[in-house]
Amino acid sequence: MNTIRVVLYLNQFFAGLGAEEYAGTGPGKKAGAVGPGIALQQALGEGAQVVATVYCGDNYANEEANAIDEVLELVSGERPDILIAGPAFASGRYGLVCGALCARAQDALGIVAVTGMHPDNPGSDLYRTQVHISRTRESTAGMGEALKAMARLALKLYAHVPLGTPEEDGYIPTGRRVHFVAAQTAAQRALDMLVKKVNGQPYATEWPTPTYSQVKPALPLQDIAHARIALITTGGVVPRGNPDRLESAYASKWLKYPIGDLDDLEPSDWQSIHGGFDTTNVNEDPNRMAPLDALRELEHEGAFQDLADELYTTTGNTAAIPTARRFAQEMLKELRANKVQGVILTSA
Repeated sequence: MNTIRVVLYLNQFFAGLGAEEYAGTGPGKKAGAVGPGIALQQALGEGAQVVATVYCGDNYANEEANAIDEVLELVSGERPDILIAGPAFASGRYGLVCGALCARAQDALGIVAVTGMHPDNPGSDLYRTQVHISRTRESTAGMGEALKAMARLALKLYAHVPLGTPEEDGYIPTGRRVHFVAAQTAAQRALDMLVKKVNGQPYATEWPTPTYSQVKPALPLQDIAHARIALITTGGVVPRGNPDRLESAYASKWLKYPIGDLDDLEPSDWQSIHGGFDTTNVNEDPNRMAPLDALRELEHEGAFQDLADELYTTTGNTAAIPTARRFAQEMLKELRANKVQGVILTSA
């Protein structure tokens, strides 16, 4: 029996290169199992071997147009039977690359490709209908169980063993409908769940709904006339040409641009790259989304002390909750450092 050849994809951190300062690292390859790959090899067992670990920095992989092609070429050179990417947990940039790479590997190389991430990862929403994604926890605290689950799922797919339900086999629902005859009618199943619920017994819904954390609103400014205000938009307003390649959906980053010397946003210099609405009217006048012109007038009238010198921007379209929370925390550090007391936040 031939040994199953497995290639593992990791970002720069898990490949042992370094943290965020190495996120711009281009694609590379190391022989055998590296980092989490050592535990993955144990989970795969003797019938499969991690022959190489391919890696790339998160920023490079998300921002360079040909990054996925470059990574895929390194994967292809190892003639793998299986590609395992990640796990990415709740890391948005990492998850987007893992999903894109697995989708491309399936189509271009005709191999089994599996990744792992938390359901709230933007890569999950974008790629769950295209590739099998093993469900993980939010953080690396679940690394061991994630690697075991990914290995089981990959080997099962490679052996053409029919998968069970997402709950049984630990993958994120793919959106595919599988018809079967239930032992009970819908009414009987609903009553059974209701009885269990009122009696405090455990039960499993057939249609889970998302839950969102509650955010307590900040108190209103008591003295806005002496406050510094910042302008933030989730409407995807960027310099024309989108030089920093902000995503039109599933944003993995937020950006900031100097506006201290500007009185408005000229359409020849600015645009919206948002993918969730028709941007025609905004691109005719970007101030419709990021109202710098109106804020300058209010500033000159003394409605508030002054406007912060930078525009903060991202795309809210299909944003994952953990990613949006991270954006807010990162922006908040800079806003406080710049002595900003209030924010005008505009969206689509």
